[in-house]
Amino acid sequence: MDELFHSPHLVDLILLVVALEFIALTWIWRRRRRGISPRALLPNLLAGACLLLALRCALTDAPWFWLAGCLAASGVANVADLRQRWR
Repeated sequence: MDELFHSPHLVDLILLVVALEFIALTWIWRRRRRGISPRALLPNLLAGACLLLALRCALTDAPWFWLAGCLAASGVANVADLRQRWR
């Protein structure tokens, strides 16, 4: 069990679930016009996905600039999400 939590494959699985979640919510939105619009949801999911990618970089001992890039991208997505919600 300990090996599972130190493996980057668990992060890959979580990223797949996030992508499937976005696809399902987009499908529901387009079919029924109910729920959260994909445009409103995307910055939030991108921020989380970038944090997951940063975790994957840390688990695989990727070069520091990949980790920094993922964290920076997450920050940009978070600012976009906050700006969108501020209105």
